[in-house]
Amino acid sequence: MSGRIRFLDTRPLRSSRPFRDLWIGSSASQLGGQIATVAVLAQVWDLTGSPVGTGAIGLATGLPMVLFGLLGGTLADTFDRRAVVRATTVGQLVAAAGLCAQAMADNRSVLLLFTLVAAGTSCSALGAPARRTLPVRLLPSDQVAAGLALMNVSFQAAMLAGPALAGLIIARWDLPAAYAAQAIATVIAALSLIRLPAMQPEGADTGGIKRRPERGGWRILRRPTLWGSIATDLSATLLAMPIALFPLINEIRFGGNPQTLGLFLSAVAVGGITAGLLSGTVTRWRRNGLVQLTAAAVWGLALACFGLAGPLWLALACLAVAGAADTVSVITRGALIQLETPDSYRGRVSSVEHVIGVAGPELGNFRGGLLASATSASFSLVFGGLSAVLAIAAVAVTNAPLRAYRTPPPAMKPANPQVAEAAGVAP
Repeated sequence: MSGRIRFLDTRPLRSSRPFRDLWIGSSASQLGGQIATVAVLAQVWDLTGSPVGTGAIGLATGLPMVLFGLLGGTLADTFDRRAVVRATTVGQLVAAAGLCAQAMADNRSVLLLFTLVAAGTSCSALGAPARRTLPVRLLPSDQVAAGLALMNVSFQAAMLAGPALAGLIIARWDLPAAYAAQAIATVIAALSLIRLPAMQPEGADTGGIKRRPERGGWRILRRPTLWGSIATDLSATLLAMPIALFPLINEIRFGGNPQTLGLFLSAVAVGGITAGLLSGTVTRWRRNGLVQLTAAAVWGLALACFGLAGPLWLALACLAVAGAADTVSVITRGALIQLETPDSYRGRVSSVEHVIGVAGPELGNFRGGLLASATSASFSLVFGGLSAVLAIAAVAVTNAPLRAYRTPPPAMKPANPQVAEAAGVAP
């Protein structure tokens, strides 16, 4: 294997027109979502003037994500996944239009606002498992990790640019313009789905509709590579999530400067984007299981070091390393799970991955806050980071299939003729 560092692997954008369309639409949707997040936060604060009100936004988004995410997995294993993604994207567009309309009408009801937010989040959650299964059907196996890296880079870029863009839009044109920007981005996302090929789950009947998903969809999670990969992610987020402790660390060590607090979040994002831009090296490695385990352990160690860091530059460096490790872990985990899961089960397994990805960090932040309140922020960070490393080491020691996992070589022929035709590949 060459030791040369490779930049972002753009082969999926060049080789697959459907994936390119999907990436453009997903990037637009993520940017619009970040703009809407800031707009909702600003509007709720304007309506309530209470941190309880802004905190309730988490309930309006978190509960639908968990409740409808699992249902979305069953839908993805039952119906044409392209149709599921299209229908839920249209639902998101209707909710975005509703947010824009209520802002233009100078709505003063926070309940109406939360209802529209929950509706849009519900549609997103219903479509998320099906959307997660698309890259593996559109790309050869040796490009799946590269495709997920491209998706992750656009997400990280949206997290950096979206809030700043939202602030500019709101300051100059007010809330309706911000919601309109989200609606326009959702239109782009919907248009990007037009040329996607049909993607029935494997085992669909000849009439094109699968009456019920393949049985045993949840038992597939017993497969060592799958439960090991999910357990690694859960260990990292549940035991070492640091964001809830940022304000306390900032207050104790850096005088509570809000600019410093912003730097904490930016450092994580900068590390993630940097790792994404250099991910061409990682996506060509075939030892995804070992890479995920290593990256997750580095995440825990970096956050433990952040808990002990004195100078600001060292604290930011630790967070940047953690952000980079997290990106590598996300890319390799996503590729492993999609490639290891039989297609007829991918929707339900993806829904579990999605729910853990949503709930794990939130529960990890809650755990970190509780421990810090009983001890100290530094102890919570160090204990959490080292506990995550030990838990990940336990997974590595007890799960030989995950350690030994290698990405399968690309098939000689695409499994889906419709995908091959859409991509311009002769079957």
